[in-house]
Amino acid sequence: MSGFFDQLWVQNALLFLGFGLFAALIVSGSRNERWQRAGRYLRGDRTGMVSGAIIAIYLLVGALETLQFPYQNGTVSVIGWFFRNVPIESTYSAPLAATTLSTSDPQPLKGRHLLGTDALGKDTFAQTIRACRTALILGGFTSAIYIPLGTLLGILAGYYRRWVDDIIQYVYSVVASVPEILLLVAIIIVLEKGLGTMSIALGTTGWVGLCRLIRGETMRQSERPYVAAARALGQSHWRIITRHLLPNVMHLVLINFVLGFSGLVLAEATLTYLGVGSPIGTASWGIMIDGARSELSREPVVWWNLTAATFALFGLVLSLNLFGDALRRAFDPKRG
Repeated sequence: MSGFFDQLWVQNALLFLGFGLFAALIVSGSRNERWQRAGRYLRGDRTGMVSGAIIAIYLLVGALETLQFPYQNGTVSVIGWFFRNVPIESTYSAPLAATTLSTSDPQPLKGRHLLGTDALGKDTFAQTIRACRTALILGGFTSAIYIPLGTLLGILAGYYRRWVDDIIQYVYSVVASVPEILLLVAIIIVLEKGLGTMSIALGTTGWVGLCRLIRGETMRQSERPYVAAARALGQSHWRIITRHLLPNVMHLVLINFVLGFSGLVLAEATLTYLGVGSPIGTASWGIMIDGARSELSREPVVWWNLTAATFALFGLVLSLNLFGDALRRAFDPKRG
């Protein structure tokens, strides 16, 4: 099963599915007057717009690394094509150094490397840029699992209540009672390591918080006059849920998606550090940070791989959190 989900075409399909759902979320909410007011406010929020632009750059780089096209005897990504002439060295080299990192027998390099090279001689800057694909796949695939699941179950629990609410509450209480890291590791071990299985594990455990949030908001919206009017006009339950309740909880889904994306990126780094995350050979910030355990204890110290991965991870997570806060302010009903 792990091998199937780690095939390139499957990852690409699931990636576009995840962000297709995100696009559908935006289109669905954009017709809502509350979303339109929030959009006008957000355009005037400088911090939100700058952080949103940084996120867009990360996503664009990840998408370009995902897109493959025929090249020579195989395929290459758009980003890989730009780095095709970057030489591979024999071992570590410091940023902009002229020789390999060795106190006894330094060897001349085939080229200069802005951020040095790793243990396999690969360019650190190229690996850092290409790791955006891992974050993109993980966030897109996981979101395609937990957002529909959490939103649907939350609306059903909040709208129907009674025994439907009891069953859904029981299910998410059981899931939430198991330590998350243990559940994640158990699922990954059963399905074997890989980006696809890691996304399944994170999606399986990540829907609980969204479900609780949507359930509470749905209960509040169900008491509003527009829902009572829809019932009085004889509209079906499905129409009330899809045409009235869903658009009014979509802003919470959007905020949860943005803030949850940063948590998924950090979770990948944590799981990789524990040895159950991204497989060896994948361009990943988690793998680069994991390698720092041995790199920081050697002599001379190799600090550039950890620094590059940490700053790339920090930049994305900080931008996501700032943009999520901007969205919260934009959708705040107490704001003028």
